[in-house]
Amino acid sequence: MSITRRNFVELLGLAASSSLAYAGQAKADSRPNIILLLGDDHRADALGCAGNRYVKTPHLDGMAANGLHFLNHFCTTPICCVSRASIMTGQYAATHSINDFEKPLSAEQVQRSYFGLMRRSGYHTGFLGKFGVGATMPSSAFDVWKGFGGQGHYFPQGESGPHLTDILADQTLDFVRNAPRDKPFCISVSFKAPHEQDEDPRTYLPSIATRARYNNLNVPLPQGAPASDIERFPLPIQRSENRRRWSTRYTTAKLRQETMKGYYALISGIDDTIGALRQELSTQGLADNTVIVYSADHGVYHGEHGFAGKWYAHEEATRIPLIVYDPRLPTKQRGVRVAEPTLNIDLHPTLLELAGVAVPEGTQGRSIAPVMHGTTPQMQRAWYVEHSFPNHGFIPSSRAIRSLHWKYIQYTDNAAPFEEVYDLRNDPHEVSNLALEAAHKARLEKLRSCCETWNKSFAAGDRWREPLHGVDLES
Repeated sequence: MSITRRNFVELLGLAASSSLAYAGQAKADSRPNIILLLGDDHRADALGCAGNRYVKTPHLDGMAANGLHFLNHFCTTPICCVSRASIMTGQYAATHSINDFEKPLSAEQVQRSYFGLMRRSGYHTGFLGKFGVGATMPSSAFDVWKGFGGQGHYFPQGESGPHLTDILADQTLDFVRNAPRDKPFCISVSFKAPHEQDEDPRTYLPSIATRARYNNLNVPLPQGAPASDIERFPLPIQRSENRRRWSTRYTTAKLRQETMKGYYALISGIDDTIGALRQELSTQGLADNTVIVYSADHGVYHGEHGFAGKWYAHEEATRIPLIVYDPRLPTKQRGVRVAEPTLNIDLHPTLLELAGVAVPEGTQGRSIAPVMHGTTPQMQRAWYVEHSFPNHGFIPSSRAIRSLHWKYIQYTDNAAPFEEVYDLRNDPHEVSNLALEAAHKARLEKLRSCCETWNKSFAAGDRWREPLHGVDLES
């Protein structure tokens, strides 16, 4: 791939800032080890510490009890490839321009990624599991690479062989045992779980051991908009891939039980990995200087609105977990439940700040490290949600504005001109579309205008994180 003069100058700047950051650490590199664990399709309420009485996540719950649990963490695009690119670069999709499964990170994007910058600053880096961005993997960008492209399979050696989550667990422990002790490490562990197994009618395929934990439970669907809510959406949405997937998972009581038990069991497999990892860190004498971050790329519908899958800007698809465990924090900063909204694009600058690496220009995320140290940040009042799927009509494309209490969704291709407006304080399940009510016409027009302002800022190449600065969306 060719690199323009501007790209070359930016790369020189990235290299210089990384070298300066590393120079300050060279004599005695006491920077923390950093572990980023990423689930796939793991929605925010599928955790014991989030109040879910059915899913079994004791190790994640333990991390939350001794760390920080961010209660309002969101993705900016609810699909795997795009959200993962946003996490890696700290940018919205409209900036990084990765909107499909084929387009890889460019050479410049690999350089400015959190893992690229951390490696050049002296970190020993590794990637395990589902990379999820592009048809070409940047394996040479890591010291240890055990990633894979595409969706992967839960039983890569056949169903008599080990489960993929167990394979990733073993690889993670091996990385920790073999990492050099003269420099800090950063490992990214990217699970397939709890994503469905595409093209398999059983949908969710956990290991036998984790599935057995749910055998004697009656697991209900999460509380949310009823399946009948689909009737108010336009026909292109009623006939979309979300609806087809709903029909294979939620139409009978038996299907609903198998869906939820399989989904929760896959999450329990991740939780087992985290338990084994924390034990190994302790065994290796690394526990006191290793930060562990757990999050996901996006959420998933479990029948709400008559949908399955993700892709739209509703809460089920965009609200995701974020738990940060930093053993160096004082006691008063442990067990904190953080209400301030945070985004997937915030992980990039956060990891860099924890590693003592300068955050590059063009980063649209905001570091949450100050929150970890007890500093109240400037409230993030609004953010953008976008999904532009290249296969026209298969999944209707949309964009949205989300503030603390309001949401506006605009569909942009075959479902246009359909719009949605929700008062999230009074309608958290998003069933009353105020865009259709004359009394809320002014609110609709204001939110629509704000969405257009954000669109225009991206079209103009504006890299400011929030073009709505100073605009009050709450009143």
